[in-house]
Amino acid sequence: MIIAIDGPAASGKGTLGKRLAKHYGYRHLDTGVLYRAVGFALLSRGIDLHNEIEAVHAAESLDPEHFGNPLLKTQESGDAASIVSAFPRVREALLNFQRHFAEEPPGAVLDGRDIGTVICPDADVKIFVVADPAVRARRRTLEAKGRGEAADEALVLADILKRDERDQNRPVAPLKPAEDAYLLDNSNLDIEGGVRAAIDIVEAVRAGRQRV
Repeated sequence: MIIAIDGPAASGKGTLGKRLAKHYGYRHLDTGVLYRAVGFALLSRGIDLHNEIEAVHAAESLDPEHFGNPLLKTQESGDAASIVSAFPRVREALLNFQRHFAEEPPGAVLDGRDIGTVICPDADVKIFVVADPAVRARRRTLEAKGRGEAADEALVLADILKRDERDQNRPVAPLKPAEDAYLLDNSNLDIEGGVRAAIDIVEAVRAGRQRV
């Protein structure tokens, strides 16, 4: 089974992805890490983030061993990811990696921004997670402070709105729900509530298939 989870920045999709994967014993891939790794590779070498050729080279040279680097979680890496992810050739370079991961047994949960629409359009379950921008900004600010980073909630909100606009309007693989995706509004749910709602969606799909 392939479970696709999409949604904007700080919507909670990553946490849902991890928890669903643990619940069902599936493998999990936070596809945003791939783009953060590409952006970080350019930043660490002092290369202009708008240099598509270098971004493609970085995408083709990714080492999964580096995906756990805590520097990939910083605001700077997130902003860089939003820029390099707009390059069609970068997305193409990472496409096969993601699809191969999804097809490995016993099952996989992938979260990102175009899993249900581009990466795994035939996923068994598609969930699109949304949350109010102000709620997302508050969560992102608390996460940053939890890592010991300084964060201004107003600036975080402005950045989230800017990233939403960029992600939703890019010409290739824009952020949008798949036609057959289930919408999960995470604005007023805590982590456990969001996980329960996601599990309910998966179980409803599985039950429906068993009745056919």
